[in-house]
Amino acid sequence: MAPIKLACLDLAGTTIGDVAMVERAFAEAIATQGIVPGTGAYARAMVHVHRSRGCSKIDVFRGIFPENEAQAQAANLTFERSYEGAIERSGLEPVPGTVEVLDKLRGAGVKICLITGFSRPTLDRVLTALSWSDKIDLALCPEEAGRGRPMPDMVLAAVLRLGIEDVRQVAVAGDSESDMLCGRRAGASVVAGVLTGSHSKERLLNGGATHILDSIADFPALVLGADAAEPLASASSSAR
Repeated sequence: MAPIKLACLDLAGTTIGDVAMVERAFAEAIATQGIVPGTGAYARAMVHVHRSRGCSKIDVFRGIFPENEAQAQAANLTFERSYEGAIERSGLEPVPGTVEVLDKLRGAGVKICLITGFSRPTLDRVLTALSWSDKIDLALCPEEAGRGRPMPDMVLAAVLRLGIEDVRQVAVAGDSESDMLCGRRAGASVVAGVLTGSHSKERLLNGGATHILDSIADFPALVLGADAAEPLASASSSAR
């Protein structure tokens, strides 16, 4: 494995433990558009939300309201207000070990980019709540890179902006299938699925995870010491 020089880390469910807050914000957003709990439409919409974890939030709403851009935009605005309101009331808690992970990576000379499906205003609110400005090198949202996950644009934008010479020097970590697809499509040599978020081990493997971790706390051992975890390709083949 090439020496890792850039770590692209997801936010919700990977480095911050706010999955329930995100789910509630989605539920409140679609309710304003007439899709309320207890209906078949609500159940279908929330299945779509779960399947689309990690994707751009506006793209998720466009999937729920495929023929009505105004509804999608209105729901997205409500989502942002709801989520940011939840941050104001409750704050944000990093997944245990995350701050230590950031310090270890930076101490080893690895650059850190946070990637997310949030819009820039919401991302800025998250970063303010976390006070991580001195622990990361970059934070990107979909509109700043071109396309959101599962497309590779945010990882590739980080490569360009942070002066990384080779995509094989990149490691990606996330909790969703779209995170895994993004990392694989970008050519990252490590695409680590973490089990602290929304998607199961099977979903992460379907997305192309090279490794499965119990949490982001295990990430430094993987990328700073290649012998700390075996690629899943060998592990899964032996299981069969």
